[in-house]
Amino acid sequence: MASSPELPTEDEQVSWGIDDLHISLQAEQEDTQKKTFTCWVNSQLARHTSPSVISDLFKDIKKGHVLLDLLEVLSGQQLPRDKGSNTFQCRINIEHALTFLRNRSIKLINIHVTDIIDGNPSIILGLIWTIILHFHIEKLAQTLSCNYNQPSLDDVSVVDSSPTSSPPAKKCSKVQARWQMSAKKALLLWAQQQCATYESVNVTDFKSSWRNGMAFLAIIHALRPDLIDMKSVKHRSNKDNLREAFRIAERELKIPRLLEPEGKEFFTYRIYIPGTVSC
Repeated sequence: MASSPELPTEDEQVSWGIDDLHISLQAEQEDTQKKTFTCWVNSQLARHTSPSVISDLFKDIKKGHVLLDLLEVLSGQQLPRDKGSNTFQCRINIEHALTFLRNRSIKLINIHVTDIIDGNPSIILGLIWTIILHFHIEKLAQTLSCNYNQPSLDDVSVVDSSPTSSPPAKKCSKVQARWQMSAKKALLLWAQQQCATYESVNVTDFKSSWRNGMAFLAIIHALRPDLIDMKSVKHRSNKDNLREAFRIAERELKIPRLLEPEGKEFFTYRIYIPGTVSC
């Protein structure tokens, strides 16, 4: 007589439940990042001499010309490419793109042509994130250093700030080196400076500090006081504040709308904001 199959223990059921939840959360985060990065790529491709649009990041990036178009917009350079769209030519063009990035001393850890051709989600998201950080941090550092007329670094609390850093200098050239920090630290410092005069806004990180939308609105108000009535934001919901901030940023500051109010990936969007300050 065949023995009945053993049922999982209570501990095993809990373990499986946690694993399923973890996988579900990973898939949700991946989908959010994919949507955000797709919007970002399209906002860049629209500036190319031959504008194009992608609909599925993981599939469309296999066409090597998409990466080349993106890098041409960001770098202002014309890159070598093979004309055509067969698999061999796509591989060559992807290799051209990766070679260009490596020649700029950008570390592409475990990112290979095969991964992109196969549509590997984590590799493709990692590649786009690397491109965002490299090209936007250069502009961000320049913008922040040339607008160094807000409270000094010593007046603003930033995690891991160096106690040995030199005092603020007046000339951009002398403070440039001090802004060669990570993208997150540079942007966090800038955001804290813009929000310093708003008592109800406390920016300490890139997560909970932004969920109610008030930090976004405070920064826009600091740049353009005529666009927002800060007295009214306290009485609105988090979603309404975020929707209003994204709407004004897109319409008045020409910042592309990368997110919906429910979006969890804010960092890519925030990188755009300092660029609205003329250097």
